[in-house]
Amino acid sequence: MYNSLRNKIFGGDNVVNLSDVRYLPRWIILVIDIIILVVSLFLSTYIIEKISIKEFIYHDNESIVFVSIILVNVIFMYFFKTYAGIIRHSTFIDLFKLLISCFCTMFIVATINMIYFWTTGEKFILTPYLILYFIISFMGLFLFRLYVKEFFHIVREYRRSALKKRILVLGIDEQSIAIARAILDNPSLPYQVVGFLTQRTDSKRASLLGKPIYEKKRIEENSKEDLIIDGVIIVKEMMSKDEMNSWVNLFLEKDLNIFKAPSVQKLRDNDLGVSIRNLQIEDLLNRKPIKIENEEVKSRHYNKNVLVTGGAGSIGSEIVRQVAQFNPSLIVVLDQAETPLYDIELEMKDKFPHIRFKFVLADVSNKHRIEPLFQMYNFSMVYHAAAYKHVPLVEENPHEAILVNILGSKNVSTLSSKYKVNRFVMVSTDKAVNPTNVMGASKRASELFVQSLQNVEGNVTKFITTRFGNVLGSNGSVIPHFKRQIEAGGPVTITHPDIVRYFMTIPEACELVLQAGTMGKGGEIFVFDMGDPVKILDLAKRMIKLSGFEPEIDIKIIYTGLRPGEKLYEELLSDNAKTLPTHNDKIMISKDPTMNFSDIEALVNTITRASIRRDKVDVVKILKIIVPEFRSNNSVYEVLDK
Repeated sequence: MYNSLRNKIFGGDNVVNLSDVRYLPRWIILVIDIIILVVSLFLSTYIIEKISIKEFIYHDNESIVFVSIILVNVIFMYFFKTYAGIIRHSTFIDLFKLLISCFCTMFIVATINMIYFWTTGEKFILTPYLILYFIISFMGLFLFRLYVKEFFHIVREYRRSALKKRILVLGIDEQSIAIARAILDNPSLPYQVVGFLTQRTDSKRASLLGKPIYEKKRIEENSKEDLIIDGVIIVKEMMSKDEMNSWVNLFLEKDLNIFKAPSVQKLRDNDLGVSIRNLQIEDLLNRKPIKIENEEVKSRHYNKNVLVTGGAGSIGSEIVRQVAQFNPSLIVVLDQAETPLYDIELEMKDKFPHIRFKFVLADVSNKHRIEPLFQMYNFSMVYHAAAYKHVPLVEENPHEAILVNILGSKNVSTLSSKYKVNRFVMVSTDKAVNPTNVMGASKRASELFVQSLQNVEGNVTKFITTRFGNVLGSNGSVIPHFKRQIEAGGPVTITHPDIVRYFMTIPEACELVLQAGTMGKGGEIFVFDMGDPVKILDLAKRMIKLSGFEPEIDIKIIYTGLRPGEKLYEELLSDNAKTLPTHNDKIMISKDPTMNFSDIEALVNTITRASIRRDKVDVVKILKIIVPEFRSNNSVYEVLDK
């Protein structure tokens, strides 16, 4: 300890942090205890004299009596080791040792006093004096330990509160109060609730849980330094999207940290610290999910054999998770990506040990590899999510996109028809609408082929297509990319300041796929009400602010130009398409132009041969014949449109 203090004083740091001091040497504690005993003697003497007991020590030498009492007390303190415990961590046992040592002192001195009286006929000290000394000395020793313990507790709490984030809880409803109480009752959390925040104007003088209630106007008119707060905790489920955006805009403007707490129904005391997290951009983009008719979906999967192609990808793996909840007989998960397939295998076997799985490493473009699966397992449902989807890579390698996106879709869909699968559901994209890149055009071509199978003579399979926009958190999507750039200190790269995109969450996308699989009659393309498009520049700025940085100051934003095949905005419907409503107001049917099976089959065979020859230009030429609305943008293939 001495070296630590010396280093603090002479090593350039003049602040001695009391909570860092380990403990005093035990002999110092003993000396302090002896001082308390001496003070107790003098205090007992003073009180006895004040109550007019003139003579309470009958011995000629008072000093010998006082020293004897102290000596006996010290012997018992040494015997019971009352000084050995670390005072700030004193327990009931430590206090009991003090009581016993003081009592034994009184008892032994009183016994000696009685023996002295029996032998000489006189007492050398008055018995009430001993009782008074016993009470005062014990109280003195006890209070010394209590005050030291409380002092260190206050110092620790002060340090903890200094490190904790001072937060307001948004709302004064039961949910908000419950969250605040849970935080206040858990001192280990790094948050200190200093008040509540509300839009109401009638709460100026009210308080909750002993904390003041702040009005929204007070936040608007003051800085976070003036308010001495670091952030705000919100319960997202309690607000509409518009309310959420309004509050978040205010908090970001004031540079406040925004934390998201779960609803009380989802809250568990043991994981509260994990449940409270920084608000993510996904929370702001997320909408009310589709209402799934679970009974209908369950009946389509319960005790059935299901195939999911691309089952290790973002969409495919979520389909696997959701289908597994309906207790199918078998789920065959097919993908050509080895490591992700192994990851989903480990996850599924852990989460659904009662479900039978088959994990197949295969390429959908290899018909001879996948046909034995149809022969062996008699699938009732096929979800086709396997595809190449990254626009710039596919633009550079159009022949590979044809083999996977078109030939792969042809293989899986024709095998589904051949082996009389009840329903085939294909995952498509909004980039298939008026495509400006090879990826979108290849998906549109696969849509046309799948739709054409519906009317082939002898077909009993219902072919259903789902089409939606960008998926939050999927592999290669913009939000994880921005997160990595922000974590690296920037810059954040955006292709164009005016680019906009639709967004949905992975669970929403998969719920659409499952719902479409139950409501489809065959031959439809289902599109989803994606809400309002999001400007990518605004998305980037919000993500930077949510991360605690200032756009263009802490994190730069640079524009790299549109990538090959990229367009400023995506469409969910083609120009000449009509829509039909469904019983779910979030899902519509797009009535796009179709092709006869014989025509599309001949074109698919032709483009497949060109892909095998790796003739990029010829591949794109044929693709533009299959999809007449395909107009290349910012691409080497623009010359083909002239």
